[in-house]
Amino acid sequence: MTDAEFDLLDELYFVTTFRTLAEKTGLPAPELEKQLRSLLEQGLIRSFWPDPDTELAYETTSFGAIARDASYLASKEGLLQHNTR
Repeated sequence: MTDAEFDLLDELYFVTTFRTLAEKTGLPAPELEKQLRSLLEQGLIRSFWPDPDTELAYETTSFGAIARDASYLASKEGLLQHNTR
């Protein structure tokens, strides 16, 4: 897990919007998308769209279209890895 991924997981103990993540981390939107994609591919976070209660399965082909409108939450595995680092 990279430092950027670790910092993102710090913010994902609760469902958090892309905009809030961008504000709190200071990452530019393209870099934030890249980091979120990596965490999703590793199964360390989950995504929600169109509302915070509807989990959306990660698909590489459609992620870019909804990344900035989605919300995110650390998965159980993500929390375990974050807390054991």
